[in-house]
Amino acid sequence: MSTVPLRVAVVCASNQNRSMEAHYFLSKRGFSVRSFGTGTHVKLPGPAPDQPNIYDFRTTYDQMYNDLVSKDRDLYTQNGMLHMLERNKRIKPRPERFQNCQDVFDLIVTCEESVYDQVVEDMNSREQVTCQPVHVINVDIEDNDEEATVGAILICKLCQCIQHTEDMEDELDELLQEFEEKSGRPFLHTVCFY
Repeated sequence: MSTVPLRVAVVCASNQNRSMEAHYFLSKRGFSVRSFGTGTHVKLPGPAPDQPNIYDFRTTYDQMYNDLVSKDRDLYTQNGMLHMLERNKRIKPRPERFQNCQDVFDLIVTCEESVYDQVVEDMNSREQVTCQPVHVINVDIEDNDEEATVGAILICKLCQCIQHTEDMEDELDELLQEFEEKSGRPFLHTVCFY
């Protein structure tokens, strides 16, 4: 069992809901965690499905919050966006894009298959320097409040189990199979290198 906390990255499309909920849960349990999005922009629901609010990744959560309040406080209170942004700004100042991060992680957990594909593609396009392995795992989590919480709990339990393995390289596939059976969710897994 490792006494050094896993270095974990949690990644969704916009670094707003699923990755931030998991970031919150993991940080409360002592993990070294960062969260990211992989999209070209941050998208939040707007007044209609074809009218999202679109922001640059440099926009702070506070700026997004103030923008939504100025547009329609009632709508964005009712749909949970203001509550989500309140949580986010307590965790970190702004969303971050995975492709712009050069930090090294032991484990990268993605929240949907298309994000997993983008992370694996990005990792495989980087020059390998140390050949240190990083495990990339996907668990599909629907992008809503309830599923984000359920997914965050599942990711947290998975990280805790991985933290307590004697040898992550040897035990991870079996551990993922157990999690698939218990959760009823399929997991994708690959190893990339730094």
